Amino acid sequence: MPEKPSVLFVCVHNAGRSQMAAGWLSHLAGDRIEVRSAGSAPADQVNPAAIEAMREVGIDITAETPKILTVDAVKASDVCITMGCGDTCPVFPGKRYLDWTLEDPAGQGVEAVRPIRDEIKKLVEGLIKEIDADERLF
Repeated sequence: MPEKPSVLFVCVHNAGRSQMAAGWLSHLAGDRIEVRSAGSAPADQVNPAAIEAMREVGIDITAETPKILTVDAVKASDVCITMGCGDTCPVFPGKRYLDWTLEDPAGQGVEAVRPIRDEIKKLVEGLIKEIDADERLF
């Protein structure tokens, strides 16, 4: 049986956008897709507003902790999705790279984080459709 596809979400602090994206992908794809997230300069904890916004849609990311982006994490992933971290993500041949332009939820309240959460959901749903439609990528 082929390995399941893996996705790595990267943002600067690994505290908001990438954690919400990982939460959505795990929730929507179940265990069909391996999910990782990391940050180029990880925060001490996941953004409480991101935790609250995800809780509102029934997804619990309270157990997550920001992790440092490593070369191994990128090498082990089929798709690397960056969110405002610029050129800090190492590039390897044969990997697929996407950059999602999303507002940074750092320092914002849950009201400001909700539209970011909803935009991430749409992007993740599109990603799942791409992965399901084009298994040759993986």
